[in-house]
Parts: sequence; structure tokens; C-alpha cells
Amino acid sequence: MNDDANIPDANDPIGLFNSWYAEAAKAEAALPDAVALATADATGRPSVRMVLLKGADERGFVFYTNVESRKGEELDARPQAALCFHWKSLLRQVRVEGSVVRVSDDEADAYFASRARASQIGAWASQQSRPMAGRFEFERRIAQFTAKHAIGAVPRPAFWTGYRIVPDVIEFWQDRRFRLHDRIVYRRAPMEFSEAWTTERLYP
Repeated sequence: MNDDANIPDANDPIGLFNSWYAEAAKAEAALPDAVALATADATGRPSVRMVLLKGADERGFVFYTNVESRKGEELDARPQAALCFHWKSLLRQVRVEGSVVRVSDDEADAYFASRARASQIGAWASQQSRPMAGRFEFERRIAQFTAKHAIGAVPRPAFWTGYRIVPDVIEFWQDRRFRLHDRIVYRRAPMEFSEAWTTERLYP
């Protein structure tokens, strides 16, 4: 990303992201899909935590969670969010900002069915973000739901689904010596569901 010739398509930030992500998947020792998710509550108080990216295409960036968790409640109250990927091995960063929508039930069902059975049980057992008396309480709930779903497929809980961040800003950052970094930002054209993007370089 040292000059414009290295930008695959000035109208395709998702293509550039997927190219960088593929490189990160080979280079990172663990969890190249880990990304910081920033949200805000109804009063505007911000919070941030790590989640795992489960899809990125022209529709947006997807992760899954308990909708009754703090982040789920904040996303429902204020459906705007930001992501920050940081791949140390590549000295690269990608920032994403946009509106948030829930994925379809079919998408959520399909992804939940692909998870390990223990993770499926964990989704049922965890009352995410709520107070817990002790680890034993959690283990008791795990045992309870393991017994309840001992036979057959584990259904997706109604309180567990995916969120898609529909980006209107995507910024790519590449480290360079002496803090003379490369930054290019893509902004979606100001019309609903537009596929057109503008690009510009930023001072580091």
C-alpha cells in the first residue's frame, strides 16, 4: 500500500480487506479473526471488547453473540459500531465504522450448527455479562443443558444470533519506518445502500 498502484480497486475495500485478512491468516500465530468491537449505550457511554469475525463480504462484517449481553443490548439501543483489526505480524491495522443489523435467522442457524457441540451448550448455559455467584454455578448450568440436549442436534437459543456491521468507513493502516505510516480511507457514497466508494490518503 505504498502507492496507488498497490490498491487493487479504488471501489472495492472489501476486496482489499479480504486480501489482507488472507495474509493475516497465514502470518498470525493465533486468532487472526480477533477484532476489537466498540459500542455505546443509550447515554453514549462507550465500551470495547474483543470478538471473533465470522464473515466479511459486500454486505458487511459479521460476529455472533448473546443478544442479552452488554454488547447486544448496546447494539440494539444504538445500532452503530466500530471495529479495529490489528495484525502485529504484518504491522497492519484496519478500522471499520458503520451501522449494525442482525443477521437472518437462517444465517444464525447455519453458523450455530457449525459450532462444536460444547460451544453450543455453552451458549445455552452462559447468561453473558450478568453476575455469577461462582464458577460452580456456571458448571452446574453447563451440566444442566448438556443433559437437556443429550440427544439430537442442539437448537440455537432465541437469545443468540449474529450482528452485521454495514460499513460506511473502512481505513487501512500500514506501518512504515520512522512512524511515516501509510493510511488510506474508503468512504461509502452518501446514499442508502450505495456500492460506490471514495478514497483518500491521510497523514499518519
